[in-house]
Amino acid sequence: MDASWGDGTRSVRAGEPAPVPGAPLRPSPVFAAPYHLGDQPPRAGGADAYARTEHPTFRVLEAAVGELDGGRCLSFATGMAAIGAAVLAVAGAGDRVVLPSDGYYTTRLLAREELERFGVRVEYVATPEIEAVAARGDLAGARLVLIETPSNPQLDVCDIAAVARATRAAGAVLAVDNTTATPLGQRPLELGADLTLGSDTKALTGHSDLLLGHVSTTHDELYARVKAFRDSTGSVPGPFEAWLGHRSMSTLDLRLARQAATAAAVAELLATHPSVTGVRWPWRPGDPSHALATRQMLRPNGVVSAELADEAAVSTLLGACRLWTAATSFGGVHSTLDRRAQWGGDAVPAGFVRLSCGIEDTADLVADLGTALDAL
Repeated sequence: MDASWGDGTRSVRAGEPAPVPGAPLRPSPVFAAPYHLGDQPPRAGGADAYARTEHPTFRVLEAAVGELDGGRCLSFATGMAAIGAAVLAVAGAGDRVVLPSDGYYTTRLLAREELERFGVRVEYVATPEIEAVAARGDLAGARLVLIETPSNPQLDVCDIAAVARATRAAGAVLAVDNTTATPLGQRPLELGADLTLGSDTKALTGHSDLLLGHVSTTHDELYARVKAFRDSTGSVPGPFEAWLGHRSMSTLDLRLARQAATAAAVAELLATHPSVTGVRWPWRPGDPSHALATRQMLRPNGVVSAELADEAAVSTLLGACRLWTAATSFGGVHSTLDRRAQWGGDAVPAGFVRLSCGIEDTADLVADLGTALDAL
């Protein structure tokens, strides 16, 4: 695929094979577990043998995501399967792993309930602090550093290139959770990361009907280790999910454009309303992460966070909304509002909310949210 093509062209064309007369524009999903082996050794000439370790529909999705990421991609059944593979393929008993203290809560849950049980030493650093920690040389001795930028749910940003230089000097592997930004919004591998990963359940596939994840890298050794972990644990997606994920990626550019436009308007509305504090959207002038986000990221996303007075205020707001739906996850075509404290695990106030802007008309969403805010 031509690297000079725009986001819309790359979203549609990524992963497509060379055109063959009479063939469909996009390959159909292959529903098969075993394949004919013939009289040659298994996998001779690259032939498929068993779907857990090789599958044509996986390869199409992986080619598409890998082209957007700028590396070789491996698909997974969920985002957490991808995170687990990235961590456990690199780190083992006695190794030191650094994770974001303010990132996706289930990543920390994985550390507490599984990694520590296996003897992995886990430390936590907040996203705004990781660059300073790296600059002081405090990553020395780490085996893996995982950062999430923008962080979920508070949307802080850290300097990937600076952290990558420090982790490389420390002999550690840097993995970047790029879920919130998406491969169109940020390319961590180009900034020096060793691995980039994401929950494709969110904006990449964007229709709230799939569980998918992926890991991409430019390092052959890391690719082989992550693939071996995936193959042995069986954390692969189903073929229909892989096919549907590839199909859904085609509209990523269009969805992000609408979501970002709405997020800009929603952030301004929230910032000017007396019942709201702590509005965060990295692309909003005045946001603590604005300068770094606009320098490091390629385009904005559609997630905004803010604080209302308390749980009751959030309930009142949702009760007055017609278009904003109470739901977790983010990046889908529906606009949703999630009170994060209800789940536990995130160090946020009771009235902290994450708003995921969908692709409904911006004017309708802003008007609906404004009316609901006035009910407070």
